[in-house]
Amino acid sequence: MEALRNQGLTALRLILAFTLLSTTLHYAHNVIRAADYPQVEGISVGVAATLVVVAYVLLTTFGVLGYRDYLRGRYWRALAFLMVFSLSGLASLGHFLVAVPQIPAFWFATIYTDTAAALLLWAFVTWAATKLNRVPARTA
Repeated sequence: MEALRNQGLTALRLILAFTLLSTTLHYAHNVIRAADYPQVEGISVGVAATLVVVAYVLLTTFGVLGYRDYLRGRYWRALAFLMVFSLSGLASLGHFLVAVPQIPAFWFATIYTDTAAALLLWAFVTWAATKLNRVPARTA
């Protein structure tokens, strides 16, 4: 548990900061310039932008809850919340299910930084889970 409190917290803070920076930039661009992204048939640009806002708020809430529970030592619960939060980064790849976005390179790159952030979260959760599984069970 010591590793989770010390080096784990520092790593988690760095990963969360990177994730928040990347997803905030990408999701904000998705809302402000929604018409520049490939559209799903039957969903208006306004509805799509609203869905992006709702997804961002909902998924970021899971990240905040995960961080809070991590600080409180509720590690398994925190890791579950963080895995849900990682979907904020993976969801960015969904653009390619419709078509390749024709957007400036910087904004296009945020699709990949979101994915990298999600993968970093997965790696962190995997590392933390292995640490938790090494804690010896108490005997009566």
